Amino acid sequence: MDRSTMIQTPSTAQHAATGDVHDAEGEVPNATDRAIRRAMKRLTPYLMLMYVVSFLDRANISFAKQALQANVGISESTYALAAGLFFVSYSLCGFPSNLILHRIGARIWISFLMVSWGLASMATMFVSGSTSFYVLRLILGVMEAGFFPGAILYLTYWFPNRVRGQIMGLFYLGVPVALIFGGPLSGLLLDMRPWGHLQNWQWMFLVEGFMAVALGVSSFWYLDDKPASARWLPEEEKQALVQALGREEANRRVAGPARLLPMLRDLRVMQFLLIYALIQMSTYGAIFYLPTEISALIHRPAGFVVGLVSAIPWLCALGTIYWLPRAADRWNAHRVCAAMILLLSGIASFVFPTSGPGVGLLALSVAVSGFIAVQPLFWTFPTGYLADRAAAGGIALIGMGNLGGFLAPNIKVWTDEYFSSQRAGLYLLAAFTVLNAGLIAWTQKRRTDTSVQAA
Repeated sequence: MDRSTMIQTPSTAQHAATGDVHDAEGEVPNATDRAIRRAMKRLTPYLMLMYVVSFLDRANISFAKQALQANVGISESTYALAAGLFFVSYSLCGFPSNLILHRIGARIWISFLMVSWGLASMATMFVSGSTSFYVLRLILGVMEAGFFPGAILYLTYWFPNRVRGQIMGLFYLGVPVALIFGGPLSGLLLDMRPWGHLQNWQWMFLVEGFMAVALGVSSFWYLDDKPASARWLPEEEKQALVQALGREEANRRVAGPARLLPMLRDLRVMQFLLIYALIQMSTYGAIFYLPTEISALIHRPAGFVVGLVSAIPWLCALGTIYWLPRAADRWNAHRVCAAMILLLSGIASFVFPTSGPGVGLLALSVAVSGFIAVQPLFWTFPTGYLADRAAAGGIALIGMGNLGGFLAPNIKVWTDEYFSSQRAGLYLLAAFTVLNAGLIAWTQKRRTDTSVQAA
């Protein structure tokens, strides 16, 4: 069984069979469940919108690539290096950022981060050469680094383990939403009639960066650090939620590390880091090469038709992200669901490169859906194991696995060149996905067994 069963409180045990916050048949929801519902309705849509803007600001340079090359003289190699530099600073700065958030509170720190990365994104409109391009991408990575691990940590302040899978699934909806709607928004800004002295690509960075600034300013008044400070929660519900979360935190302190140094020496945390890095390799391997593979499947050059077809896997991912974490919470089977969905994704990744358009698109949709949907399931593992400062630092440390986004395209290119095949790199990434499914099955089982003994 998953370790989340070890930390159920009396109020959570009442709903263990369902694993969610829906009413048990014929029963009135208790104060804890009512508080969870209020927090879910208030916080998850807002955090998801933040994630959409975050993903948009890191990915919009792909739409400005041709304009930067034509107007600023950015070369292909300069563009590739700048795109990769974002992941370097992004992966390295999440750790200290999360410690700051844990110390001063999420409301102030997340607001500061959003305003800062919005200004950095807006400043990209002033790129004049390779040096300024590199510097701004590094700064953007530094500022965005703290948001994702900070949001994951923030969710642990508000939601018990038994519903955390579906809550993180709602948060992760930001990825496909950004990829489905972000492209048309960027394209619309690039196609509009220029106004003033700015070119279209400059307007794109200005508008989309300002969205982050505006959202960051509003978050200062909208977010509350923890349930205890939430004025919109009735007192009875507030106290019930605080007590339930407090009991879970106490249990995590018994079964897992709560301080930084023990966390850094913990083998399971390093295993979580490896798993997450492999997940990111699979994910960004799909993101970076999805249009190319769609173009090859339907035998059409990149353009509007390829763009429409490319949205199909992300639409499938929307449904999978919503359903799978809820099912895993309901069945209390996060490890099994995560391992199975990655195994299916790995098999599908072997199938689509040599299939026809119909089967290939179906396989690609399965693969992409699994790569995204496994991530909210994965985050229930470390957040159910780490406590206090170890949770703040450990979540950010595991987030360094985003370097997989830097490794994926480079590994693919190297493998293709070594084997003189355009498919070799895809098959290697597929093999990593299957390997990772086994690693999740083994690692999480080992962690659960150890936790049972410790408890």
